[in-house]
Amino acid sequence: MSNIVRDSDVVEISQPPRFSYGEKVKAKRTIRNDGTYAGKEIGDVLAKKGEEGYVVSIGTFLQQFYIYGVEFLESGNRVGMKRKELDAVMERDEEEDLPLPSELRRA
Repeated sequence: MSNIVRDSDVVEISQPPRFSYGEKVKAKRTIRNDGTYAGKEIGDVLAKKGEEGYVVSIGTFLQQFYIYGVEFLESGNRVGMKRKELDAVMERDEEEDLPLPSELRRA
């Protein structure tokens, strides 16, 4: 019954997404069209390794992974990518949250 090939036993969606809407990210490797990107030929480059873009959507795949819709700046393509395919441009401190508006007034 199950012909779905999972590339990991980890259920990523049991935790919050690693990247946030609007966060600047970069591709860890060159991404090519596997036939699912309309208007491009199979094998066309959608994003180059190191190309930067912004997370514009967050969805899920197979009830296991987050898929981040990334709008890449150089190519202009919007590509769905897994966490393992992306790096944050600016590392964020997981312990430090942004201050609330009331905390800003006190500072």
